[in-house]
Amino acid sequence: MKKRRALSTACFVLVFSFLYLPIAVLIAFSFNESKSRSVWGGFSLKWYENLFRNEMVLKSFAVSLVIAAAAATVATVVGTMAAIGINSMGRRARGAVMAVSYVPVINPEIITGVSLMLLFVVMRTGAGSALSRLLGRETQPFGFGLGTLLIAHITFCLPYVIFNVGPKLRQLDPAIYDAALDLGCSPLQAFFKVVLPQLAPAILSAFLISLTYSIDDFIISYFTSGTVQTLPIAIYSMTKKKVSPEINALSAILFTGILAIILLSNAVDSTRERRLRRAARKEEGKA
Repeated sequence: MKKRRALSTACFVLVFSFLYLPIAVLIAFSFNESKSRSVWGGFSLKWYENLFRNEMVLKSFAVSLVIAAAAATVATVVGTMAAIGINSMGRRARGAVMAVSYVPVINPEIITGVSLMLLFVVMRTGAGSALSRLLGRETQPFGFGLGTLLIAHITFCLPYVIFNVGPKLRQLDPAIYDAALDLGCSPLQAFFKVVLPQLAPAILSAFLISLTYSIDDFIISYFTSGTVQTLPIAIYSMTKKKVSPEINALSAILFTGILAIILLSNAVDSTRERRLRRAARKEEGKA
């Protein structure tokens, strides 16, 4: 028994060291005084100071945050409605739709990026030609930019919302919704007062996943952004010239921010579970 426990502990330490040791080294060297990636020159915050003076990085970060927040919000709303619609389908139809929904997830990102780029080109050309014929004169074609980038991010975030909300919907007891209707609620009131609160953890999880995937995406953004730079594209352009320690500082900030979001989400879920347990105990005590 002791040998098994020691072996499992060693495997645990080995796996987590493999996963997080590179990140720990990156964060440590973001405070390195020297530009060297192998020699420690002393503790310093100058790379963080330089990072916050870099207008290109700050602008790209703002673009990424705006696009991620908008894409995650739209994808969460539309994906939740889609999950509800899929859940109401028959078994075969639901299986077919879910199988099709898996395609964007398992599809290589470069194929998704190129296909979306070609779609936008066709739409731009077709819409521009139709508008020119309608107005009787040549018009400026629609270009790539924030609009195409936002549509692309919503597109690849939608399946993740469906896959998070769908299983939670199937776990719900339909009798609860029917009971709300019998007690005088309209279908809309029953959904917002009974169904939606129970879906809230899955919806929040879907929103956070969409947010992180959108901020992190490079390949699809590269093909659909035009001249707009997101943060991953800005980092790529910086690494093409020379790997600056500012990238270490930026990566450390991103990792810390995402980790804080995950911990906050877990804390909210834990608090909600504790409240539900307390409420259940009170009900049992009254009974």
